[in-house]
Amino acid sequence: MQGLSSQASRAHGRTCAASRVAASTSPRFGLRTIARKRPIAMSLEPSERRQRVPIISILALASALLLWWSFPSELPLWRGIAIVSAWLGTAMLAVCTVLMVREPHLARALGGLERCYLWHHRFGVFAYLAVVVHPLALALDGWTESPHVAWASLAPWLLAWPVWLGWGALVLIMGGLAATFNRRLTYRRWRGLHHLLGIGVLLAFSHVWILLGEPAPPLGIVAIGVLALSWRLLAADLGLAALPYRVTAVGHPAAGVIEASIAPRGAALAVVPGQFVLAAFDRDPHYRGCGEYHPFTVSAIEAEHRLRVTVKGLGSCSTRLQALEPGALLRLQGPFGSFLSEAADRPELWIAGGIGITPFIAALRAEPRVTPTTLIYLYRTAADAAFLEELASLASKDANFKLIANATGDRPPAVETLTAGIAQLTERRVYLCGPAAMVDAMTRGLIELGTPPGNIRYERFDFRL
Repeated sequence: MQGLSSQASRAHGRTCAASRVAASTSPRFGLRTIARKRPIAMSLEPSERRQRVPIISILALASALLLWWSFPSELPLWRGIAIVSAWLGTAMLAVCTVLMVREPHLARALGGLERCYLWHHRFGVFAYLAVVVHPLALALDGWTESPHVAWASLAPWLLAWPVWLGWGALVLIMGGLAATFNRRLTYRRWRGLHHLLGIGVLLAFSHVWILLGEPAPPLGIVAIGVLALSWRLLAADLGLAALPYRVTAVGHPAAGVIEASIAPRGAALAVVPGQFVLAAFDRDPHYRGCGEYHPFTVSAIEAEHRLRVTVKGLGSCSTRLQALEPGALLRLQGPFGSFLSEAADRPELWIAGGIGITPFIAALRAEPRVTPTTLIYLYRTAADAAFLEELASLASKDANFKLIANATGDRPPAVETLTAGIAQLTERRVYLCGPAAMVDAMTRGLIELGTPPGNIRYERFDFRL
């Protein structure tokens, strides 16, 4: 897995937990035409909903207690709003830092890494709005006395140095958020600008801690945020929680695609088919690795905890990895995701686009299918079809597995054409993995053909971390 959006988004096979698709009523068109329609809405699987309800309840209760504690009944209205907005902004910044920790157990409890990053982004926007309200409310409070007092409350050079910290936090958070909305930035530049958010959050926490001046229960929020930032920096970004691996072999299953066999150099990750890992390839005298963590789908799980990961050259880092050779060193974090983890209690339909074949080939390599499973594999040309011969061989040996391979070229066929002849189509559990346009197109077409939205699970490649 690696970057589709600029250099960092997912490029092959997985993001996080499987999702449910809300109903849509679009006319039936070919893949490319449907993909231009608005995105499909998502709801959560019941298992994920059960996992997150307690967390949402706890956050709601904590927010209510924070509002109750922070709202000063004896102060003027705007002064009270300024204090409340400051604490709400601080709390949401702390939540943002927890959601970006990138710890497998926490990610699983919160519904998957992609879900964590989605809410990390949303809470960041809400936190920024709350932080903006804080100085504006202070100015409005001063305006009730005079414009001069209002201006003095906004001018940091007229106030103590901790106020400079607050303004610095506001500017850096604004700059970091602006970068997150610019999808045209390369991953490396986006990531560098995104670090402004971390610095801004630290300045905001320092601003609150210093101005409060005395211990108070909500200062625990600041402590949680600082600890989460420290964990992310040390364990995730610097790799202290990563496990060392070595590349033992490199294959080339398709044009611009490599499959690296890797072996642990000590402790190993426990991975199941459908999961992905975060991998950083190190530099050595023979290979100039990027050193950045990118998500890669596990395409095979072998004896002695050996793994295979598949990489398509899309961005600068993944393109550099196409020259990977045996002996290269890397570090792994994870595993993440729960795609294909549901019990095989009904016939299944798998739909893969391009390098989205990776979670499916991992499952097929692991064991024969126990329920009737049809795989529709879409690729532009034969040169782009990874593992096609192996898939055909697996289909010839497994009575429960049927392969439908389709070279789409520049004019993909209609969904109705692709699924013609598939028995029990509307009763099957459907898994889709591929580019967002393909996922949207196939989802709309399947719903149009009568497949219940609750039967459809899909994976995208489009989040940055």
